[in-house]
Amino acid sequence: MTSLNPRQFLLSLPKWILICALVGIFSGSTSAFFLVSLEWVTQFRIQHDWIIWLLPFGGFLVGLSYYYWGESVTKGNNLLLEEYENPKKVIPFKMAPLVLLGTLLTHLFGGSAGREGTAVQMGGAIADQFTKFFNLDNSERRILIILGISAGFASVFGTPLAGAIFALEVLYFSKINFKSILLSFLVAYAAYFTVEFWEIKHTHYSIPTIPELSLNNIIFTLIVGVLSGFAALLFSRSTHFWGSLFSKNIKYPPLRPVIGGIVLAIAIAGLGFTKFSGLGVPVIVDSFSNPNQWYDFLLKILFTGFTLGAGFKGGEVTPLFFVGATLGSALSTVIPMPIALLAGIGFVAVFSGATHTPIACTVMGMELFGIAPGIFIAIACTIAYFSSGSVGIYKSQIVKGAKYKLYQKFQKKELQNL
Repeated sequence: MTSLNPRQFLLSLPKWILICALVGIFSGSTSAFFLVSLEWVTQFRIQHDWIIWLLPFGGFLVGLSYYYWGESVTKGNNLLLEEYENPKKVIPFKMAPLVLLGTLLTHLFGGSAGREGTAVQMGGAIADQFTKFFNLDNSERRILIILGISAGFASVFGTPLAGAIFALEVLYFSKINFKSILLSFLVAYAAYFTVEFWEIKHTHYSIPTIPELSLNNIIFTLIVGVLSGFAALLFSRSTHFWGSLFSKNIKYPPLRPVIGGIVLAIAIAGLGFTKFSGLGVPVIVDSFSNPNQWYDFLLKILFTGFTLGAGFKGGEVTPLFFVGATLGSALSTVIPMPIALLAGIGFVAVFSGATHTPIACTVMGMELFGIAPGIFIAIACTIAYFSSGSVGIYKSQIVKGAKYKLYQKFQKKELQNL
């Protein structure tokens, strides 16, 4: 964590407050539009499920748009991480409309994807445009990228505290100073209240019963944490596997989501796996009160990894919520803890493992479910973080800290080679 001259900090604070306000308002408004549009295309697909058969056509549109206009931004979230670590050039603004269009097409035709990646990419692209406007240097560009990630995450999920921490933690606090921390929280709340201003509603979850903090319940929570970590590992490896498979065997990029779309359309519409299309929010909500089948989380991993690996657009986080919630829900049949608590624990623990962000995920769990289950959430998120392997959903993420040291100690090799 880098130091900061107090005098310089005070002199630059008005400028950065203005930037936070602008990034928060623009990113929050864009996320609000995205959430409304996403709900519309989702409802349209549900009411006209025949449209899933057109998934190859939707994939072709997504593939063509990125092949001809989006080659420089095709890395998505990884581009943000790379530009933060080694700033080279301003992220093209076209990242925002391209990922917005690609995600909406993916969800309209029934692909299994999320929304976090879209909001974060839009936020990052919007924020980085202020580099030229305010004549910022590379160190200040890093702050802009933090602001974009924070604003996008906070606005799309309605969790400003988690959004601010996620933006810092996903970068492992690298080259971060006190100003970055303060501004990350400021922009997160600016984006959050902008979405509130547009009267966009987020999904609410409830854990009505919290058991006592007994030794047995701690052991059960540890078990859920380990299994969540394994699920996160499987999710990350699946996404990377399918992406590599498609890129190696289909040289013409626009054709990849076409082939993938054909397979997905047959599986989803033809074989009746519609519950695994789109975000899957209704399934997530239901998992808090009704046990899921033990294989539901595995199928969501398969469908999402295949969808994103084929070249469709969207985030990974909501599918990770799906995976975690359905895993926890299924475990309620063998673990004597409340089903809502198990679903909630899995909800954030799998996310923690896949993104290497246990602090942000613990805070997110308490923002979504309340303070009461906080200790269970913290235990599970920490264990999932340590048990999820070295490769997360973001290939360009630098993994350091306690996990890095632990893996080196017990594996006796460099973490990146695991």
